[in-house]
Amino acid sequence: MSHAALLQTYRLGSLELPNRIVMAPLTRQRTQAGNVPYALTATYYAQRASAGLIISEATQVCPEGQGYAWTPGIHTPEQVAGWQGVTEAVHNAGGRIFLQLWHVGRISHPELQPNQQAPVAPSAIQAKAQCYVQYADGSHGMADTALPRALETAELPGIVQAYAQGAANAIEAGFDGVEVHAANGYLLDQFLCSGSNQRTDAYGGSAENRARLVLEVVDAVVARLGDSGKVGIRLSPYGTFNDMHDANPEETFSYLVGELNSRNLAYLHINRPDWTGAGSAEAEALLNSLRKLYQGTLMVAGGYDATSGAQAISNNNADLVAYGRPYIANPDLAERIAQNAAWNEPDASTFYGGAEQGYTDYPMLNA
Repeated sequence: MSHAALLQTYRLGSLELPNRIVMAPLTRQRTQAGNVPYALTATYYAQRASAGLIISEATQVCPEGQGYAWTPGIHTPEQVAGWQGVTEAVHNAGGRIFLQLWHVGRISHPELQPNQQAPVAPSAIQAKAQCYVQYADGSHGMADTALPRALETAELPGIVQAYAQGAANAIEAGFDGVEVHAANGYLLDQFLCSGSNQRTDAYGGSAENRARLVLEVVDAVVARLGDSGKVGIRLSPYGTFNDMHDANPEETFSYLVGELNSRNLAYLHINRPDWTGAGSAEAEALLNSLRKLYQGTLMVAGGYDATSGAQAISNNNADLVAYGRPYIANPDLAERIAQNAAWNEPDASTFYGGAEQGYTDYPMLNA
């Protein structure tokens, strides 16, 4: 079957994408001390520069935003310098790359927090989830997330500022734009969804209130960068990962997406819940409804192959299709789709942590 729809060019803000195939954000847990990306990180991303757009792995905007050992940050000069090496390598290889801005909220543990404090969240509700911890003795492994502390209303402007500063740091590091991570059970999603937000202030209760922090972050990031075309956002309606649920996803996400319409963002990125096993007819119906509601560029992710990705674009259900695990094992995924070539299978045992194995050593078609 022809996958021509995926190979069409696309205008995204000031960028001309050579195809509609996006590398989705993928946590790989391979930083150096201080959560700094390094030369191997640059090699990994540069290998994948033929994607229409690369979205970086989730990157914490402040020390409190970390929930997994060895994940990168964008809040210190050393981290910015490390990312500069990555963006330079990607651009030299002809690619385009956005940085994903991240705060994990309650999906963390005191061992990962400054001064071993409790993680923060909209409400003091412990997630039935796990994070990845490195202990003082050097041992490491999965651990249950800790009971979080509810953020005070007066602390929320500081959270917003952390995202805005992270965005400014990303541009300083050479990124073409940023993606606000408001999906998959992390801080902004925790505020958005009723199952994790029991606040009684202006940030809890109604869908309008629960979406308030997300919109404040988006507006602050756009204001700091001065260009809404350099800002995308990721959402995960009906997602259950990290113990998430919402009483009325249709109302919650329809309200938020309606508000995002007026922001003229680079894109709205919706992660289907398929990869968590939570896919449903209701989720697909909401995705279709949001497609009709949203007037800008829509990117979709979650279980697509070349055929279903091309169909999503041909049927006008999406403008761009993001691929996650396929990009782990196929640095040249765009070329493989163009040539209708077979895809390498990813090795799940090397997804997180380590060095070259399972990171930069997957075979390419022309190798």
